Amino acid sequence: MTRAFAPRTGYDPWMPQTLIVTANQIITMAGAAPRAFAVRDGRVVGTGPLAELRERHSAAEVLDFGAAVVAPGFHDAHLHLGSTADQLLQVDLSYPDVQSLAEVTRRIRDQAVTTPPGGWIVGSRYDDGKMAEDRPLTRFDLDEVAPDHAVLVRQVAGHWAVVNSRALALGGIEDASQPPEGGAYGRDGAGHLNGVLYERALVELVSSPAAGGRGIVPANSLEDRLNGLDRASRMFAAAGLTSVCDASTAPEDIALFEAGRERGALTLRVSMLVRHASYEALRRQGTWPDGEFLRVTGVKGVLDGAIGGRTCLLEQPFEGTSDDHGIQAMPTRDLHDMIGMLARDGVRPCVHANGDRAISLLLDQLEQVAPDTWPRLRPRVEHCSIVTESILERLKKLGAVTTPFASYVNYHGNNLRKWYGDARLRRMFAHRSFLDWGVPVAAASDFGCGPFEPLLGMQSCVTREAWDGGTLGENQRISAYEALGLYTTGAAYATGEERVKGKLAPGYYADFVVLGDNPLTADPTRLSQIPVLATYVAGQRVWAAS
Repeated sequence: MTRAFAPRTGYDPWMPQTLIVTANQIITMAGAAPRAFAVRDGRVVGTGPLAELRERHSAAEVLDFGAAVVAPGFHDAHLHLGSTADQLLQVDLSYPDVQSLAEVTRRIRDQAVTTPPGGWIVGSRYDDGKMAEDRPLTRFDLDEVAPDHAVLVRQVAGHWAVVNSRALALGGIEDASQPPEGGAYGRDGAGHLNGVLYERALVELVSSPAAGGRGIVPANSLEDRLNGLDRASRMFAAAGLTSVCDASTAPEDIALFEAGRERGALTLRVSMLVRHASYEALRRQGTWPDGEFLRVTGVKGVLDGAIGGRTCLLEQPFEGTSDDHGIQAMPTRDLHDMIGMLARDGVRPCVHANGDRAISLLLDQLEQVAPDTWPRLRPRVEHCSIVTESILERLKKLGAVTTPFASYVNYHGNNLRKWYGDARLRRMFAHRSFLDWGVPVAAASDFGCGPFEPLLGMQSCVTREAWDGGTLGENQRISAYEALGLYTTGAAYATGEERVKGKLAPGYYADFVVLGDNPLTADPTRLSQIPVLATYVAGQRVWAAS
């Protein structure tokens, strides 16, 4: 017998006191392959033969999954749960549903019909690299379909956006305006603003005054965000996720997650990387969650731009350009101050650094500021997308943890070759290199910047096959077992929870996923097609296939 999860308390008193889970195949990630495991108070309390566990727990109910495969629940070490709650309330412009600028503008026009004049329209997950017109969206496209509204359309990578003329005017941005340090304004051939805001220019416009921005885009209410959080929680659970790490947490996100737990809108375990801009205020307030379902694991800074947005900071320029090395979003002096402050406080720094130049800048600061501190604190290099042998050696020495994109080879496909070239792709999303060098590595989707489904991420890591054909950087392929490790033991290590998460072993959380096939033996090119049959958190079902 199984019952629905009881999120209000975190444990359902109507569940049997002890539950025994059995299946023909159980993957534990602990070196054993038992036929069953016992669960009590949300944790695994024993593994072994079914008969032996029944003898030890005579009153336990047995949950038999038969021919299905049970594995530890998937854990995404870097995505944006709070932002997803907002995005699910916005105009959806994601690929493959949207494949042309004509469809982008149609959806904005439709939203304008139901939005009062003068209000804001926000669209998300627009992928400029996959539009049929093969040209970028501009302010003029948006002006044409929503002249009476302020419009903001975020590019899928989240590091730049397109706004219309009304939004520019509200932000006080005109042709003569100069962008903030770490940001840029897009311009057309005549030097006029085209509506594109890059990096700090976008952050300055949309972030709250408390975070140093203008905050001109109205924030969603807590009630609306709870609706979005509920949808996100169910969406992620349906993919087998039992834990996520929110990689840009503001105080309002902590309030959202706490309310979500209380009201039953959040069934996942959530680790949090607090935004650097919010750290001091949270530290003073003492609002620092540290429980089994909600906990802070570090402080996040953003050093450079995005892979898919083509703003990451590179040693060599982007393919097809002579001088475009990307954008350094955080000045080096600010990075130095942040690293020093966190070293003094004994708090883990978690710094977004995609390009090889950005990663080297970060490692310079870590090596200069309290280098003996880092193996204990395990600083995280978020994304760490483009590496060199020197970077790998330095990461290893510092005890740094990396969270490269799992699904980007599949999702971006041959656009990556166009933007970065084959030689650079051999050292991008370098899961094989990290594993061979002994550099801790975890799976990350960065959703909504890329697909969140763990099985697709595993497929991308194992095959390095692009959605539009061919292989990219095949030297970085890893095994299916190693790919599963990225989403279990590796992700648990990345959030400092390796003693309680990522395995089905005594003392670990009873978080598990039930699959229709074994990802370790299935055709690697079809891993993303393995059905997720059910997802359990703390031994209680949070999602099941209909």
